[in-house]
Amino acid sequence: MSAKVSDHVLQRLREWGVEHVFGYPGDGINGLLAAWGRADNQPRFIQSRHEEMSAFQAVGYAKFSGRLGVCTATSGPGAIHLLNGLYDAKLDHVPVLAIVGQTHRTAMGGSYQQEVDLHTLYKDVASDFVETVTVPEQLPNVLDRAIRTAYARRCPTAVIIPGDVQELDYSAPTHEFKMVPSSLDRSAWTAVPSEDSLRRAAEILNAGDKVAILVGQGAAGARTEVERVAEMLGAGVAKALLGKDVLSDELPYVTGSIGLLGTRPSYELMRDCDTLLTIGSSFPYTQFLPEFGKARGVQIDIDPHMVGMRYPYEVNLVGDAKATLQRLIPMLDADRGERDWYGTVCDNVTRWRDVMERRSQQSADPINPEYVAHALDPLLPSDAIVSSDSGSTANWYARHLTMRPGMRGSLSGTLATMGCGVPYAIGAKFAHPDRPAIALVGDGAMQMNGMAELITAAKYRDLWEDPRLIVAVWNNHDLNQVTWEMRAMEGSPSFLPSQQLPDVQYAAFARSLGLTGIRVEKPEDVEAGWRAGLEADGPAVIEFLTDPAVPPIPPHATWEQMEATAASILRGDADRGSVVKQGFKAKVQEFLPGRERK
Repeated sequence: MSAKVSDHVLQRLREWGVEHVFGYPGDGINGLLAAWGRADNQPRFIQSRHEEMSAFQAVGYAKFSGRLGVCTATSGPGAIHLLNGLYDAKLDHVPVLAIVGQTHRTAMGGSYQQEVDLHTLYKDVASDFVETVTVPEQLPNVLDRAIRTAYARRCPTAVIIPGDVQELDYSAPTHEFKMVPSSLDRSAWTAVPSEDSLRRAAEILNAGDKVAILVGQGAAGARTEVERVAEMLGAGVAKALLGKDVLSDELPYVTGSIGLLGTRPSYELMRDCDTLLTIGSSFPYTQFLPEFGKARGVQIDIDPHMVGMRYPYEVNLVGDAKATLQRLIPMLDADRGERDWYGTVCDNVTRWRDVMERRSQQSADPINPEYVAHALDPLLPSDAIVSSDSGSTANWYARHLTMRPGMRGSLSGTLATMGCGVPYAIGAKFAHPDRPAIALVGDGAMQMNGMAELITAAKYRDLWEDPRLIVAVWNNHDLNQVTWEMRAMEGSPSFLPSQQLPDVQYAAFARSLGLTGIRVEKPEDVEAGWRAGLEADGPAVIEFLTDPAVPPIPPHATWEQMEATAASILRGDADRGSVVKQGFKAKVQEFLPGRERK
């Protein structure tokens, strides 16, 4: 029997080293599904409960492996469902390929069932490359370009294959007019800036007395070089959320996350510095960067499309972070001596750790949500992969978890979409089946789609060498982040019809699937709950009953802002007494004396 187009799709994916494809079946990809049967399920088809989850799993796989994530869906509704996950890949610069079906060519333009103009639908999310395969000879070039583009531009791409084309006999492009042959090789390449621009950057950095470094995920491959630059310049290092695992938080000069979900020492670092070096980050919130005109700036980014934004940098170095820093380091002053600035940065970090310790120990009803994350921190395995969902849990992930060498962590950094935490962790398990994965989610995200994906975890648990996938649910019956944004930004009390969530027994649901389910109702049981989940012999759900009145206070919040928020709350918030009490207790911790730096 001759090979079909669908057979060649899977063969080409295997030749590119693709081992997993995350998807959901439908008649628009029946030809591909039949080919999977003939190919002995290679690459392995991973079935989610919803196409959006397939896309998120592909994103999680790509984020935690550095390899291409591949997802697939049927025509019409299936292709539409992929969009949110693909936009997550686009905004966080992750290489993902979507292979989607389309109605038969004979039906196109006839308002046929499930006929959607997929080119128009995908032209923004897959703007770097989206193409429809209409004849077999077109396939190798289209598929290879989609994969090569996804890797090179760190973006989602899409290949659309009509159902009847999937069933055609495959024939390769020939050596003749208007045929486009293709090849597999993707040789490594490295971009580096010019010597002149490096010298100009070095002059700025050497002249600085109070240097701040901001790193994002683009600096992930340059950990050693970033540490060397920070030590040479006596600098503090803040991290964008997508760069949380770039440097160890155990380093005394690492101030932690920046922004609304960030730390006080990161806020102070940016407020007081006179020089800013940004490496591999497009952190968008200008108000958390130094005042314009107060600090000189240098940026390093591999994407020329993304440099020169967010801050008036004097020098924009376009190049790979590691290669660029290796060329920059010999131009920096090696003997700058101990500086008061360095000591101040380290003291601020030490004080903040004391503040977070005290905040986590404050009483709440029933459990302080900060304590849940704080108690996990010392228990994290050295090879843990942590995903955080969007919402108030992202605050606790950003501020309380200490990233140590070897650990990985990520979240939906730019799209900030709900519902990614559990599928990210599932994607991570297929990327690293020998490592534990931990998803931190709120009850809103869990109800949105996390519960259904527990079925996926149960389905595939036996494929993972280390079967641990821990889903921690902050159960507070509230869409908490939006509730606090309404209070702080709109001056509005909580609107219960939109914010209140029904009570769901998450641990019991996990047990109904044959998974470990643990419900923690008291603070004294939090640590034991974490230990039980981490010691389980398979996927586990740990449900913590937390207090929605504990505020995720931004690092720059003033007493005046707190008072204004409290005044708006007292005008009618259903939980006004607890909110004011918890907000006061959390804020006052910043003004208590702390430990001195050793």
